[in-house]
Amino acid sequence: MKLTGNLIIGAHDVPATEGTMKALNPATNTLIEPDFALGGAAQVHQAATLADEAFDSYSHTSLAVRAAFLDSIADNLEAVREALAARAALETGLPQAQLEGEATRAATQFRQFAEVVRKGRFLQLAIDPAQPDRQPRPRMDHRLQKMAIGPVAIFGASNFPIAYSVAGGDTASALAAGATVILKAHNAHPGASEIQARAIQKAVQDHGLHEGVFSMVRGIGNTIGEALVDHPLVKAVTFTGSEQGGMALYRRAQLRPDPIPVFTEMTSINPTFILPAALAERGVQIGDGFIERMLVNVGQACLRPALLIAIKGAGLEALRDAMVKRVAEASARTMLTPGIHASYLKGLAAMENAGARRVAEGSAASADFDGQSALLEVDGQRFLSEAVLSQEVFGPSALLVTVEDEAQLLAVARSLEGQLSAALHLEENDLPLARRLLPVLERRTGRIVVNAFAHPQEVTYATVHGGPFPATSDSRFTSVGMTSIERFLRPVAYQGFPDALLPEALRDFNPLKLPRLVDGQ
Repeated sequence: MKLTGNLIIGAHDVPATEGTMKALNPATNTLIEPDFALGGAAQVHQAATLADEAFDSYSHTSLAVRAAFLDSIADNLEAVREALAARAALETGLPQAQLEGEATRAATQFRQFAEVVRKGRFLQLAIDPAQPDRQPRPRMDHRLQKMAIGPVAIFGASNFPIAYSVAGGDTASALAAGATVILKAHNAHPGASEIQARAIQKAVQDHGLHEGVFSMVRGIGNTIGEALVDHPLVKAVTFTGSEQGGMALYRRAQLRPDPIPVFTEMTSINPTFILPAALAERGVQIGDGFIERMLVNVGQACLRPALLIAIKGAGLEALRDAMVKRVAEASARTMLTPGIHASYLKGLAAMENAGARRVAEGSAASADFDGQSALLEVDGQRFLSEAVLSQEVFGPSALLVTVEDEAQLLAVARSLEGQLSAALHLEENDLPLARRLLPVLERRTGRIVVNAFAHPQEVTYATVHGGPFPATSDSRFTSVGMTSIERFLRPVAYQGFPDALLPEALRDFNPLKLPRLVDGQ
C-alpha cells in the first residue's frame, strides 16, 4: 500500500498545515519515508464537526447495519495484515510475525464487537409497564435503553501499534456503541496508523455511512491533544500511556464548561505473590515463567509482571536462580521509541539509588535504543520505606522483593497503589494466607489471577482491564473486553411514549427479539 502521509478527515485527505514529520526506525536510528502531515486545532475542528454531523444518523443505524460495518473493518484489516505488520515492524523494531498476530487480534476484536451489537444486550433494555389503577396514583409506562454518549476522541497508544492503536479495542468498542470517532494517531508509528485508518475509512464508504463516522488526525507536541479534549463537540476521551499524560488530559477535561469523562489506562506493575507452599514446590517453574512474561514486547506491555513478592524460606534460592538464569540469557532488543528507552534507563537508576540491588542483567545493548534486561532485588523493609521502588519502570526489568513473614507480605500488598492486575501462586496449604491477602488485592486491582501470570489476557465478556487509580482514572470500567463498550453509553428513559415513536428495540411485542427486563423479570 502506498502511503500518502495525509491526515484522514472523513472522506478527505488533508495535507499538512503545521509542518511534517518522518517515522523513525528505532532499530537503525534512521528516518523512514514518506513525510507525514501534521495538523492543528483547525483540523480537529473539521473532524469534530463532521463527527457531530454524523452522530445522529450513525447512532441510530440498525444493529444489523452496524454489525456488518464492524465485520467489514475486520475484513479490511485482514486484507492488509502483511503490509500493516511490515510497516509497523519498521516503525517499532518489533518482529513482523508478532505484529501479524496483533493485526489478527485487532480484526478479531471488531468481529467480537459485531456479535455484541447483534445480540443487543449492551442496550440494557428495560420496560416498566403502565399501572393505570395503581394507588395512590397511577404509574406511567417507562422504558429505558442505553445510547452512545456522542463523538469520542481516542488517543492511539505507542506500545501496541495495532491492537491499541487506530484499529484497537477503543475504536472497535466506540463504533460498536454507536459513537463517532476522532482518532489521534501516535507519532511513533504514523505509517501503520494510516494503513489502519484506510481500512476503517473504506468500510465507512462501502456501507454508505456518513463520512464523519471516522477521522484520523496527527500533530506535534500537546497542541492537538489539548484541542481534542477542549472541543465542545467531543463528549468522551480515551487514553493509554503515562500517568503524567493521562492526568493532564483528565484535569483539562474537568475544567471544560461541560466536563467530560476521560478513560485512561496509565500505570501498573502487576504484582505477583508467591505463597510459601507454592514457592517450595514450584519456585523454579514460577521464576522462569515470570521472567518469560516480563520480557514480552521488550517489557513494554501494560500487563507485564514487574514485581514479585516471596517470603524467605524453602524454594527462594531456586526461584532467584531461575530468574537470574532467564534474565542472563535474554538478548538486548530494540525498544519502541528513544523516549521510552531513556525513561527506562532513568527508572532503573532511580530504583538502584533507592537501594535495589541488580542481581542479573542480559546481554549488553548493541544499538542506540536496545533495552538490556535487568533483575533487581530488595528486602521487604526497604521496599516499604522507598516509594520509588513501587513505581513502574516501563521496559525489560523486574524487582524481586523478599519479605520476612506473612505479616510483611501483607504490608507490602497494602502499600501498593491501584493496579491493572495481580497474580497469586499457591497450593492448597496456602489457602489460609490467600484468604487474608485476597481482600487487600480486591481493593487494589480489577483482575486477580491464580497460578498463572497477568499476561497474556483473553478478550471476553468477563475480561477486566482496569483498576483503581493510578492504573486508570475510573475503576468502574474496563478498556479491554466486550463490556468496554459501556464507557461510551448513557441511559435514556422514554416515558408515556406511543409505540410508533419508541426506538424499535423498546416497542411492544419486541420486534428485534432482543433480551429485555420487563417489570423486573
